[in-house]
Amino acid sequence: MEKKKEINIIIADDHQIVIDGLKSLLVQHSHIKIIGEASNGLEAIDLIEKNNIDIAVLDISMPEMDGVEATKIIKEKHPGVQILILTMHDGSEFIHELVEIGANGYILKNRGKEEFVEALETIAKGQEYLKGKVLNILVDAVRKPKQKAVQFTKREKDVLRLIIDEHTTAQISAKLNIAHSTVETHRRNLIEKTGVKSSLGLVRYAIENGHM
Repeated sequence: MEKKKEINIIIADDHQIVIDGLKSLLVQHSHIKIIGEASNGLEAIDLIEKNNIDIAVLDISMPEMDGVEATKIIKEKHPGVQILILTMHDGSEFIHELVEIGANGYILKNRGKEEFVEALETIAKGQEYLKGKVLNILVDAVRKPKQKAVQFTKREKDVLRLIIDEHTTAQISAKLNIAHSTVETHRRNLIEKTGVKSSLGLVRYAIENGHM
């Protein structure tokens, strides 16, 4: 059996019972290492600055600094750290804002262990994670008035389609027979043209503007 890639994570939640529950869930997944625990966004950022972290698992409602503000700062200062939002908040305003500022995944606390592990492994591969009710909330945005149409080149459309289909940079490069750097250039151009901040934002833009 192929050895799974080790994933270093931190968990930030102001309820210790939640952190303890997540630790219990991950006992059978030795490739996922909990490097540290935090009770607010400030502590989470401190842990990231002192350790080699792949993914920060953040709740939204926390004292001193909430998950939204923490996500903004982490994405600005530590863009290589991926963000998984784990929360009970299923309001569209939270989901939309966190997608816009660069969260890589959003999962509700009432989901099962398998989905939590799947989310971590998906994000660790450089992909985005949106499923179930969270994805449905974004799809509902299709009913809203569309933004002014943005013009994409044919190649940008190809790259956007593959991003929507959850392909990594390496997979897009292979499928389109172009260099990794060219894929990243197209991705940056798409982000600049649409005014979003991440690949997850591109998915939301595509949903809202009929590119699915």
